Formats: sequence, structure tokens, C-alpha cells
Amino acid sequence: MKQFIVLLFSILLVVLLILWIGPSNIITALETADWWFILLAAVIHIVVVFIRSLRWGFIIDQTTEFKNNFVVKTIGIFAGNFSPMKSAGEVLTAVAGKKLNKISLSEGMSAGLTERFFDLAIAGSLLIIAGLFLPKIRFIAIIGGLLSLGVTFIVYLINWREGSGVWLYSKIHPIISKLPIKEEVLDNLYDRLTTGLEGIINYAQSFSNLKNLSFVFILSLMSWLLECVRLYTVFYAFNLQMDFMAIIIIFLLANVIGVLSALPGGIGSIEISLTGLFVLFGVPSALAGSIALVDRLVSFWLVNVLGIIFSAYYARDILDEIKKYTLSLSSEK
Repeated sequence: MKQFIVLLFSILLVVLLILWIGPSNIITALETADWWFILLAAVIHIVVVFIRSLRWGFIIDQTTEFKNNFVVKTIGIFAGNFSPMKSAGEVLTAVAGKKLNKISLSEGMSAGLTERFFDLAIAGSLLIIAGLFLPKIRFIAIIGGLLSLGVTFIVYLINWREGSGVWLYSKIHPIISKLPIKEEVLDNLYDRLTTGLEGIINYAQSFSNLKNLSFVFILSLMSWLLECVRLYTVFYAFNLQMDFMAIIIIFLLANVIGVLSALPGGIGSIEISLTGLFVLFGVPSALAGSIALVDRLVSFWLVNVLGIIFSAYYARDILDEIKKYTLSLSSEK
């Protein structure tokens, strides 16, 4: 029930943003937009998902399974988009990977945590670097960057350091339990992570060499920068231009706020954050809100539509895996 209430609250935030901007102002802004550039932004985001699927395939050593890797990553992103702090993303990606890529859950979880490690590390580093060049929001950018790097260190301990990982997760679990996540899911997650960390860490350590990690870093950096290029393209569609360094800070800060808000997929919090940061940089509120909503349409909602399609096609198989996953836990007393 509380998950439903949180989702309603997220949707309410988006509705309030639309009412604050004014529906007529949004329509006027959309009429002036170049929809070819908006279409280009959507294509760029599909490329981002494809790069992330290449990264997934590389980590699990299935680089030529393009279709399966793309489907698995899309389902994982879709699951993360509708869970607080994207907490279900790694789990469902691992479940989908077990069914489609024929890998173990430990291998899938390790791959997901490796991806999260590089995403957070790059986001935090880019925020701090970009903040040094933009005094206007330097303080909040550096704080956001340090928070991202702090979570990066936690992921490192969980994914690469067994003793530290078990101890750390036992400390974090009570905090996570306060999020709008079902109690059964939390119990399953706790049991699997604490008992399965050895397999996760063993795979992470076997994969971790300079060549592999360097390639994952390059793919991660490409995906982040392309996401910023997508937002810049949406800006251009509305006949506006902004310093690319500012785009990086705005995009990354909005995503950090979206995660910290613990709202599913940052719905509401990211749209409002993007709008507020655009206004801070001198963009008129009607255009700022319209850009935020359109960017979320061609990224967040586009992937969700693909995720629904893929989940509907593979739903029976993946749900069977999830049932086995939960039933096996319920029998372990």
C-alpha cells in the first residue's frame, strides 16, 4: 500500500509542476520546439541504453549477445525506474540475466554492482570537476559529488571486500527497511546478499584487472556524457543554448537528488530539480519546465515503454525465476 501512496505522491509532484508552469505555456513552448531534434534526443538515449548493454555483455563475457544484453539491460533499467533509489534495478537485471544470458544470480548481481560502482564514481567526479568551473552552484555540485563518491566506496566494499561487505550491509539494512519496499523483498534481499556475497565478490575479483576495468570505465563515461548530450540536444530543440559544463552539473545534480529523494525513478523530484536548476541559470520557467518534461519523456518514459514491452514478452519466464527466488528463501528457516 505504501508503495502505491509513494507513486501517487510522485505523480502529484509532476502534476503540480505542470500546473505551476501552466499547461498553456507548455503547449506554446512545445509548438516552437524543433521535433526533429527531440527525435534525435530519443535516438541518442537508445544509443545510451545500447552502450550500457555492451558494458553488461562485456562484464559477463557475452559480448556478442547483443539482443539478449539489450533486453536484459532495458528490463533492469525499467525495474530500477519504478523502485526507490533504483534499488530493484540490479536485482531484476540479475534475474533477467539468469534467464536470458544463462548466468548465475551472483554473477548478475556482481555485474550490476560493478556497473553501479563506475556510474557513481564517474558522476561524482564529473560533478566535482564541473563545479570547479561554475561558481554559481559550486558548493552544491561538490557536495553532490562527494555524496556520490561516498556511495561508490560503499559499493566497492560490498562488491570487492567480503568481510567489510557483510558487516556494512548489516548496518545499511535497517536504513533501507524504512524505504517504501515490501518487507518480504527486504528480507529476501538481506538473506541473498549476506549469504551470496562470497559468490558476488569472487566473480568481481576474477573480473577485475586493469584491461577489463579500463574498458568498463570508458563505456560508463561514454554513456554518462551521451546522456548529457541528449539533454543538450533537447535544449537546442527549444532554440536555447547553455554551456555544456552547466548541462553536466544540472543533469547529474538532478539525478543525485532523484536518488536521494527515494521516490520511484525520481518521478517528480528530477523534473522539479531540472526545472529549478534551469531557472537558476536564467532559463524562463515555462521553457525550463517544458525542457525538463520533454527530456524525461525521451529518456525515462521511452525506456519504460520498451521495458513494458520486453517484460510482457518475457514476463512468464522472468516471473517464474522470481517465484523460485522467493520460494527458496521462504523454505530456508
